[in-house]
Amino acid sequence: MQPNVASYKDTFRDHLSNARDNGDRKWLHPRVIKGPLHRWRTVVAWVLLTALFTGPFLSYDGHPLFLFNVLERQFIVFGVTFWPQDFHLVAIGLITFIVFIILFTVVYGRVWCGWACPQTIFMEMVFRKIEIWIEGDHNARKRLDAAPWTTDKVLKKTAKHTIFFLIAFVISNTFLAYIIGKDALLEIVTDNPANHLGGLASILIFTGAFYVVFAKLREIVCITICPYGRLQGVLLDKNSIVVAYDDVRGEPRGKIKKNESPIQLKGDCIDCALCVHVCPTGIDIRNGTQLECINCTACIDACDSVMDKVGRPRGLIRYDSLAGIQEKKPLRFTARIKAYSAVLVALIGVLVFLLVSRSDVETTLLRAPGQLYQREANGMVSNLYTIEVVNKTYRSMPVRFRLSRPDATIRMVQPLTAVPASDMAKGVFFILLPEKSIQESSTKLELEVISGDKVIERSTTTFLGPVN
Repeated sequence: MQPNVASYKDTFRDHLSNARDNGDRKWLHPRVIKGPLHRWRTVVAWVLLTALFTGPFLSYDGHPLFLFNVLERQFIVFGVTFWPQDFHLVAIGLITFIVFIILFTVVYGRVWCGWACPQTIFMEMVFRKIEIWIEGDHNARKRLDAAPWTTDKVLKKTAKHTIFFLIAFVISNTFLAYIIGKDALLEIVTDNPANHLGGLASILIFTGAFYVVFAKLREIVCITICPYGRLQGVLLDKNSIVVAYDDVRGEPRGKIKKNESPIQLKGDCIDCALCVHVCPTGIDIRNGTQLECINCTACIDACDSVMDKVGRPRGLIRYDSLAGIQEKKPLRFTARIKAYSAVLVALIGVLVFLLVSRSDVETTLLRAPGQLYQREANGMVSNLYTIEVVNKTYRSMPVRFRLSRPDATIRMVQPLTAVPASDMAKGVFFILLPEKSIQESSTKLELEVISGDKVIERSTTTFLGPVN
């Protein structure tokens, strides 16, 4: 989206917004602007931060509400435990989430980055506010960074980075609680550190990573490291809703006075550059859509406040599409959006069906490898089997087995009568069939797993035997 100015030169794409001409990094000191969108972003941020920090400490029926234990391959989401046997559900869920992000980006641009991304929320709503509280507004921060190292500067910088490190420590503990659980984390924190060197090292590594991200890297994460920003060029089109500057209305730029007559050659943009001063990635939104833009809407609040002062209507910078600005077209449900929506609905339907039909147990029945059939003395033929039963519930489950074929019997070798809560149990047994009833070399059998009076799982296998 480019301004309609004949003298405009597309030079802003030749360098990064946070880099100087000599290649050195330009440290950004974005100005804080208050407005309706900033207030809404603050509400959303605190809701998400509350959910993030309370999530690993909430319980349901005595068990974590959320747990992502990669080490033991156990995942709990809203109190429902997912085991490695449920990996297909996790995979489909991730695919559904990715398609949702793609569809959302196609329609609404990079709203995720500005409103819900943890990087943006922590940077702008936590770390930046602490920096402003200690060092002052954007001009004060610039002067402090440029000043020599005095006692005042040392005290302010030390206080800021100490608080940054402590917050990074809290964040790392929270993330670790999601992985190992609150009880294991509490044990690491309260016990002798020498007994938990691995856990302590993990916390310190996480703390260092978060501290570097929010104290040093900052906008580099959004501009260079995060792959999502680079996907914008592929996903966005002229109908995507983004934070956009209305160059039709705003150009040519020039200084104007409040309530000045609209009959003039100048546009509504007074070239105050406030939209640049508030941008956390240092771009000029008037140059058009750029991958550095995280759709944080700070420039919208800034521009609206200026338009109020000069007596012009709000919305010079607003949520809109290229087609909406250049051609005054409203958002349309295009074929592209319909296709993404259809795929998304189908994936959600499959995921919901699999979740609803998910059983409380998972049974794996295998004939012992390398074993053929055995003839018994009483005219019976036997095959040796192993069975594994995974109990996905939080209660111990008594089990017994029954074959659907009436002339087949089970003789236990390693009895399996109960499966502990959220655990797996193994059993070994022979299945026997009368030799005279075997009509083929490989006979299909169905084994029923019964708990109480209810059949909770069915598993099929093959039985090898001589053909009469």
